[in-house]
Amino acid sequence: MPEEEFDIVDTQDRVIGQAPRSVVHAYRWLHRAVHIFVFNTKGELLVHKRSATKDECPGLYTSSASGHLSAGEDYDIAAVRELQEELGLTAPLEWLQKFPGGAETSYEFSGLYRTVTDAEPQFDPGEIESGEFYPLAEIAAWVESAPADFTPCFRTLFAWYWQTHGRAAQ
Repeated sequence: MPEEEFDIVDTQDRVIGQAPRSVVHAYRWLHRAVHIFVFNTKGELLVHKRSATKDECPGLYTSSASGHLSAGEDYDIAAVRELQEELGLTAPLEWLQKFPGGAETSYEFSGLYRTVTDAEPQFDPGEIESGEFYPLAEIAAWVESAPADFTPCFRTLFAWYWQTHGRAAQ
């Protein structure tokens, strides 16, 4: 199977080239990703533990679903694809925010989406070891007490979400 090709982007998220995944990651070039926060109707957020076979952040907790944009792919298309590939879910997605690429986001411009569904996720075992829904306040306390349990990007996205949406819901 050929290696994934990613768009390389500049600091304004404009495409300036393409390269294989391994090269983009090795040189820490800016590229693109999506993250989806999946909530149930009780307001709990699904977080998952990354598979031990992942090349970056194996065994850490992260967004409900996430993944890179393929070269030439749009954020919205990638979000729908990742939700289906990683969790086996199809649900309407709401665009929330785009975060700039940098060390705290693994050099990825990260588009954050959310959805609400009570459909049972079907975890892709190549991507996800396990996953569970948690109340936002419980995740916030967990991130504060054990930040190394989570990917840097999730900590960044969750901090923003907790500040702008989460506390008001508590």
